[in-house]
Amino acid sequence: MAAIVDPTAIVDEGARLGEGTRVWHFAHVCAGARIGAGCSLGQGVFVGNDVIIGDRVKVQNHVSVYDAVTLEDEVFCGPSMVFTNVLNPRAAVPRKSEYRRTRVRRGATLGANCTIVCGVTVGAHAFVGAGAVVSRDVPDYALVVGVPARRIGWMSPHGERLDLPASGQGEVACPATGQTFRLQGDILIACSSPT
Repeated sequence: MAAIVDPTAIVDEGARLGEGTRVWHFAHVCAGARIGAGCSLGQGVFVGNDVIIGDRVKVQNHVSVYDAVTLEDEVFCGPSMVFTNVLNPRAAVPRKSEYRRTRVRRGATLGANCTIVCGVTVGAHAFVGAGAVVSRDVPDYALVVGVPARRIGWMSPHGERLDLPASGQGEVACPATGQTFRLQGDILIACSSPT
């Protein structure tokens, strides 16, 4: 199935949209963007030239995915969340050569109105709470909240909070899938596959 683009959206010539991707009202996808299959770009979304978006990614309304951002497969970007690409912007000082790359790993969730400061990696299946400001790397499966964002726990790929401390030792199963995890200090390791 070909990509579906709303008549009010702008997809510049050269942009690549995967099969079944939907681009909704008033979105703008720039010429250099590469977007995978089965994605949804909500109303008012902007996607820059130097952007890679994987398969089955959901970008909710009014999100701007600026240059130097990569979203791996199955990332969720909540409404009005924010990416940046320069640490010290000034209108009078050109800094396009100073963009810092940001990567959001597979299955991560970025909550509504959160901000991802450029140059960080958000780990696989991590969960960034609504309104958080992420200014440093987020480990795989971590649940982070606040300004600045801090780890308060862990999440399963299914989106269930795991009954583990923020750091230390322990083992637990996802209550929804039965997948098991082992906490070793500040690292959570998946020990089995979901059922």
